[in-house]
Amino acid sequence: MPATPTTDPLQRERDHLAASRSALRAMREDVQSLDLRDVTGTWVSAVILQNQIEARIAALADLADTPLFFGRLDYLHAISEELSEGGGGENFYIGRRHVHDADGDPMVIDWRAPVSQPFYRASRTEPMDVERRRRFGYTGGELTAYEDEHLSDPEAVTFSGSAGGSTTSALLAAEIEKPRVGPMRDIVATIQPEQDEIVRSDVTGTICVQGAPGTGKTAVGLHRVAYLLYAHRERLARTGTLVIGPNNAFLSYIEQVLPALGELDVAQSTVQQLVGHVEVRGEDSPESARLKGDARMAEVLRRAVRAGIALPTEPCVVVRGSRRWRVPAYELTEIIEELKGRDIRYGAAGEALPQRIAHAVLLKMEQSGEAPDDRVQDAVARNSAVKAVVKQCWPPVDPAKLVLRLLSDPEFLAGCAEGVLTAEEQQAVLWPKPGRSVKTARWTAADAVLVDETTDLVQRTPSLGHVVLDEAQDLSPMQYRAVGRRCTTGSATVLGDLAQGTTPWATASWPDALHHLGKPGAHVEELTKGFRVPEEVIAYASRLLPAIAPGLAPATSVRDAPGSLAIRRVADGELTAAVVEACRRALEHEGSTGLIAADARIPLLAEALAEADLAHLTPGTETSAEARLTLVPASLAKGLEYDYVVLDEPAAVIAGEPDERTGLRRLYVALTRAVSGLTVLHAEPLPEQLG
Repeated sequence: MPATPTTDPLQRERDHLAASRSALRAMREDVQSLDLRDVTGTWVSAVILQNQIEARIAALADLADTPLFFGRLDYLHAISEELSEGGGGENFYIGRRHVHDADGDPMVIDWRAPVSQPFYRASRTEPMDVERRRRFGYTGGELTAYEDEHLSDPEAVTFSGSAGGSTTSALLAAEIEKPRVGPMRDIVATIQPEQDEIVRSDVTGTICVQGAPGTGKTAVGLHRVAYLLYAHRERLARTGTLVIGPNNAFLSYIEQVLPALGELDVAQSTVQQLVGHVEVRGEDSPESARLKGDARMAEVLRRAVRAGIALPTEPCVVVRGSRRWRVPAYELTEIIEELKGRDIRYGAAGEALPQRIAHAVLLKMEQSGEAPDDRVQDAVARNSAVKAVVKQCWPPVDPAKLVLRLLSDPEFLAGCAEGVLTAEEQQAVLWPKPGRSVKTARWTAADAVLVDETTDLVQRTPSLGHVVLDEAQDLSPMQYRAVGRRCTTGSATVLGDLAQGTTPWATASWPDALHHLGKPGAHVEELTKGFRVPEEVIAYASRLLPAIAPGLAPATSVRDAPGSLAIRRVADGELTAAVVEACRRALEHEGSTGLIAADARIPLLAEALAEADLAHLTPGTETSAEARLTLVPASLAKGLEYDYVVLDEPAAVIAGEPDERTGLRRLYVALTRAVSGLTVLHAEPLPEQLG
């Protein structure tokens, strides 16, 4: 006998979840059972197809603690076949990926599909034909609650269901405030209208997001990648996508967001890894690093690359059989001057030069009555006399060797930097001790960017389809150029916060940054509504804004959590013990705890935690239920989040930076890492900007 349908609405939703999981397993098993032996023509196509099958199997994995769907839309009218991914009914379950039953009918709609958009944007003033929006609550992967929001009936109760009546979404708030153990989670269930607008921006346009702490700008950038891969998969599969973060700890923190959304083929990198042509073993002074990161260095390098070009003084004489063909020096000069004037890479011009000389020879052959073809031109281009002219007039350039010479040879630098850098600036850029070879030189991070720029002047850097650049405010103009040449023919999502710029060369404005990136027409969107950091905490940190970013509007928070901020002054000599005790108390709460301190105090605090038998992790190491305390140097705190943060000695954080403004910005970062509670402990006076 068929089962009797239940009248319990919550049980009906649980039944749909169970059926959807069963359908997802069936989809995965169907892919696993595919027999490829008779459908591939060559071993190459077999390998490619097998890799695609394995990627599809991985994308269809059912993660036990990740809800398969998180919402439902009940439309007033039927949705067209095209928009509903083959559905056509009034009710749609919204989830992280598409799931269909054995007949191909959708059981869960991908959150990126057009029919899902009203889940994020519909409101009572603009219902978008949605009668009811339902949100689901989960506990340990089990569906335990739901809330209904009636959008088309102004008389209806806004929220109802097993979570109880309310005027705000308790489930939405609970999802935002869920304790953080492990890497960063996706925010697909909590995307807000202003965030959704950025996420679904067109692939052809570059967008810059100025986002205050807790506004979700990083998550928005990652979800934008997932959306673009859904909407333009074939295009981006060919050209590739890349996420660039400030350091490996940050990349480790965010690396699970895209796989949780079913996207497995997005590369991650730091800027330093992108420009890894040389081994970085040295460190610049702040002034030297600032100058090497200045956009003027691009012109210095362009001159250096072309410094070896020489005009001929002798003709080129090509011998073929019994004939001698003479290209006079003035004609060679015209060819070289024409190549110099064209906007092409040095290496490409060097490859074109022998062909140009050979073409001049062929014209003379034709004038004498011969009929040479392309094979003759290629043979002439390989002639030893032509090769000798090319080597003398357009010598090959090794980018690393050229930068080595530029930074080691004062006379060569002076010649290339004349009218661009002052004598004092040239002296600051030069290495204190000249490097002997590419392998033994003590290259710095800024030097590596110069090598990358030079490499691109010689040979074009391949462009990707889309690049996400996070914490972009800390990049120098030359670093922006390095990122920009990775997306010259693609688009970018630029994420950052001017108030969190903690390098001496931090950008002063987004238009300047976008100019150096090569995207001057990009749209700048500002996010000021916070969802992660409690209002009490963000209001306290915002006291620093007039000193560190006068033009920015203070952020607000939708989360009012009284008691989320505690500031305590302790006696000299008692700070370390008080910090350890504060960590112990924070760990009594559910979720993660971050102890943030000036870099110089990290060894002392690590020893104190060990003596107190409080195990701790380093940034980039995934937290777990057993290990929830991370000791974070202030220099690595940017982009990370913890449920509870203990901040050690703000004065030491400020003192650890080369100037006060940078120190205050570093403090601003540290103050805004907490999601549930922040405890500030200090023995020295707090900065006057905090009142």
